[in-house]
Amino acid sequence: METEGGITVRRALELPGLRAGLPEVLTCENRLDRVVRWVHAGEAPNIPALLKGGELLLTTGIGIGSRPAEQRAFVRRLAESGIAALVVELGPRFTRLPAAIVDTARTAGLPLVQLHREVPFVAVTEAIHTEIVNGHYALLQRADEVHSRCTRAVLGGGGVPQVLGILADFAANPVFLETPDGRLLYAAGSGTGPVGAEPLQVWEGLRGGRAAREAPPAGTVLVDVPGGGPGTGSVRARLALLAVSGPLAAVHRMAAERAAGIIAVVLMQARQEEEVAARGRGDFLTDLAEGRIAPGDAPAQAGVLGFRPGSDALLPVVMRLAPESAPSGSWALLARAVGEELTAVGVPVLVGVRPVEGRVPLLLALREGTDRAALGDRVAAALRAGAERAGLERAGDRTPVVVVVGAAGGWAAAGAGLRHAAEAATAAQGLGERPWYDARSLDIDLLLWRLRDHPDLASFVDRAIGPLREHDRTSRPPLLPTLEAYLAHAGRKAEAARELHLNRQTLYNRLARIGELLGTDLDDPQSVLALSLALRARRHTF
Repeated sequence: METEGGITVRRALELPGLRAGLPEVLTCENRLDRVVRWVHAGEAPNIPALLKGGELLLTTGIGIGSRPAEQRAFVRRLAESGIAALVVELGPRFTRLPAAIVDTARTAGLPLVQLHREVPFVAVTEAIHTEIVNGHYALLQRADEVHSRCTRAVLGGGGVPQVLGILADFAANPVFLETPDGRLLYAAGSGTGPVGAEPLQVWEGLRGGRAAREAPPAGTVLVDVPGGGPGTGSVRARLALLAVSGPLAAVHRMAAERAAGIIAVVLMQARQEEEVAARGRGDFLTDLAEGRIAPGDAPAQAGVLGFRPGSDALLPVVMRLAPESAPSGSWALLARAVGEELTAVGVPVLVGVRPVEGRVPLLLALREGTDRAALGDRVAAALRAGAERAGLERAGDRTPVVVVVGAAGGWAAAGAGLRHAAEAATAAQGLGERPWYDARSLDIDLLLWRLRDHPDLASFVDRAIGPLREHDRTSRPPLLPTLEAYLAHAGRKAEAARELHLNRQTLYNRLARIGELLGTDLDDPQSVLALSLALRARRHTF
């Protein structure tokens, strides 16, 4: 049992010092799990006024009084002071405890213990205090272990979400980072608790309402994250631990206080609250894409994050950045810039960031009568403008950014649409520049990307275009660009020649040389299909 760094009355009675006195529990045996905060030994009649609660009081009974009325009043005052238990040593004062003492203790709910043998109170006090101090030290060690894990996570490149996840797992309860006025920035669920990946539902039910913010649910641990500017009371954010899966104890508050210090350091970087909130939205969209959130639960959780599309269809979109183009400090700026640019689109939108994968997932409301392609153009332009403002995409150098638009549908299809768009965006890296790609048009590239580690794919590419690759390594002009242009224009030689800036006879000569090297007929549909697949697959092979 968690004893808040102290020990229980039951444990104190099991220690050698008290056990040698042959303790006999006379009342409230069911309350022996009360926590002993400290130990006092005394005989003064006014000792109840000196106690603060949680003490184990040792006495021979001299100060209790001799008349029943005095005894009842003494015991009642002890109970009112909140002591853990009263231990009376039998001897010259009492050979057995009077009924007035026993009955009053029972009525007041105070554990009463009598010792049948004399014991040295000093030795008993020392032993119990040692146990209490050891208990506090053990709590400090556990809290310091959490602090060390959080520190390692941050030094290893992690941020606030990783710190909150560690704290949630330690407390086996959900943890939330809020603004001082109660707006949710990030929600972390415990991997061991029943709430799992759905802490947003918990926050909405137990923390989201105004009444809950003003009067937190019982058992809530609130810890301020320092660092706010003028007028904020030096509070930049607030940690809230909710007792959902089980009770919270002193060690959880200690761990939260240590985590709050680390979070304060992280949030000192500009706009970190914005990045944390954007990562929280990105986590929700990823959980939805990976099936960890049921479609029926998704609208309420999205509503917590401010996304309420009503009955409109949902359009999934993913922007992917090359990992080297998005240093860790740029995500906060990207989150703000993209959010501001998307405001001009004029529809409800939920945008998140996933720095580890280099993705910006989002859902938009596709209002009735709105053309999907037109909305895709506007969204892609907004995303690219945001990336350019964040310094992640520069005019004339747009290859690091890929935007993929998925199929529109309801909440039941939104998760699969986000997952498809995210995978397609990865598969599209290295393709020619386009404002955005339709996820469905990338299905062949996605299939080839999934086969990228299979040796048969590399063998297929080598068989199909290996001689051309070898030619281009040693000879000029290179012929692969000619084949790509020819196939991209579906065999229309005039259009291919214009793209390559060649006269027709030069193109014909090159095509003839390609056919000779490959031993194939470029007018044969099956050969053309194989060559097209090989050219698309070569991006995924080495």
